[in-house]
Amino acid sequence: MLKSLSICLLGFLMLLIMSLISILLGVYFISQDLVYFIEWEVLSLNSSSIVMTLLFDWMSLIFMGFVMFISSLVIFYSQEYMGGDLNINRFILLVLMFVLSMMFLIISPNLISILLGWDGLGLVSYLLVIYYQNVKSYNAGMLTALSNRIGDVALLLAIAWMLNLGSWNYIYYLEASSGSLEMGIIGMLVMLAAMTKSAQIPFSSWLPAAMAAPTPVSALVHSSTLVTAGVYLLIRFNVLLVGNWLGSFLLLFAGLTMFMAGLGANFEFDLKKIIALSTLSQLGLMMSILAMGFPGLAFFHLLTHALFKALLFMCAGAIIHNMSDSQDIRFMGGLTNQMPLTAACFNLSNLALCGMPFLAGFYSKDLILEIVSLNYINNFSFILYFLSTGLTVCYSLRLVFFSMSGDFNSSSLHPLNDEGWVMLRGMLGLMVMAALGGSILSWILFPSPSMICLPLYLKTLALTVSILGGWVGYELAKFALNYELESLRKHFLVSFMGSMWFLPFISTYGVSNWPLQVGNSVFKSMDQGWSEYLGGQGMYKLFVNWSGYSQNWQNNDLKTYLISFFIWVAVLLILVFL
Repeated sequence: MLKSLSICLLGFLMLLIMSLISILLGVYFISQDLVYFIEWEVLSLNSSSIVMTLLFDWMSLIFMGFVMFISSLVIFYSQEYMGGDLNINRFILLVLMFVLSMMFLIISPNLISILLGWDGLGLVSYLLVIYYQNVKSYNAGMLTALSNRIGDVALLLAIAWMLNLGSWNYIYYLEASSGSLEMGIIGMLVMLAAMTKSAQIPFSSWLPAAMAAPTPVSALVHSSTLVTAGVYLLIRFNVLLVGNWLGSFLLLFAGLTMFMAGLGANFEFDLKKIIALSTLSQLGLMMSILAMGFPGLAFFHLLTHALFKALLFMCAGAIIHNMSDSQDIRFMGGLTNQMPLTAACFNLSNLALCGMPFLAGFYSKDLILEIVSLNYINNFSFILYFLSTGLTVCYSLRLVFFSMSGDFNSSSLHPLNDEGWVMLRGMLGLMVMAALGGSILSWILFPSPSMICLPLYLKTLALTVSILGGWVGYELAKFALNYELESLRKHFLVSFMGSMWFLPFISTYGVSNWPLQVGNSVFKSMDQGWSEYLGGQGMYKLFVNWSGYSQNWQNNDLKTYLISFFIWVAVLLILVFL
């Protein structure tokens, strides 16, 4: 029996059972309004004690349950997706370490233990991004790790600054001293850390690069673990953002990130990168509503987004798997005929992302947009919100039309089929939650309904921009050859919008170009220049020449010896008589 249970099935069963327990406990905690602190004294020495504190409240339990639920289905799905990999056990163990790091982060009310989970996520994400060992993966892994190091440093500085408060358990101080200078500085550092982890402008370039990881990892990273860690941290620290310049700053940058990612996805042809940019757009939405002072809404969207985004990546993985590892959407087409079940899951998760009524995304996105319409907010941010919503529908429908409708545009040798039952069962499990999860969560998180009363034009604005965005997406998908020529004519504009506003060039090439040039000139002038001439090679040549002269002297030539003997005697006699 145990022999037939692979590591994938064991991991799946263990995480699924734990997730169900965690979600049920979370629902019980929210109904009873309970919070549990569990303190474990690790070491006590001379009246100084090191204590490990764990925080269990409804938020941490429900989020943990969701992370474990998605992870369990991703591991189940990996059994087939990574079936040809000889090191599948190592892969599953890395994924489990990733989930464990996220658990640490979620249940920590203490900045030190948060750093354990935070750095664990950074390290394991590097190992997973470079899993396919090639130059592109190594570069992407390095970019991911180094971008996240900026946030790690900010978190370390926040830990150092919290020494002013007497303890690292931030949860005790937030309410009491939210207006003080110390808390302002800590808020600023935590916000910087969260912006790097959740890839807000100007740290956005690592997120599409991290697509070099295997697709099951992408499904996990982009739904509920790595990128959501920053949002979750700011939800915990939300008191420090409201009513000051930090909130306004975050609102501006999150809104710009949301808009930039939505715009960039419409110019992209790589299936996984389109979905990655859609993640970036949704992270901007979570961050911006959080900056406006609605952490509950940000958390709600965080959970619903995790469900449909994991499903979207798993469907994309199944398509790529069947397309012999081709990720270009221009080679797809007519997938509804050849992979009907996968196409159904894909379309459902795409509609949930667009905010289709009564799917998971609708409950959180529509609520966020109505709250934005109801609140005092400047026109620029308001326009960014609704433009980004339209762009979301635009790139989603463009993707659907490119890949699902029309004729199959690739080689007829691709054996497309829907027979991967292990992958399909993983996807169908998530499809149920992507359809029903939003309504269930809205009943649990907002038990007392609140009325949002808006004029008709504001109430229907989200629907109007969605329909307009869908129409533009359909028009974009119809372009074929002329689109290419038109994009070449406006090359600067298209490359600007399609490359995330040149952020990768600024934050990667821009940062590394000058040091590399300086290093190259130093290498050429010093290592291969003067230091060679005066150092190793120069000394070597000098000694070779000297030893050559010495060799000539020592060739047992009697005449040379006699002449040198007489010269030395003459020199000594001169010195004596002088």
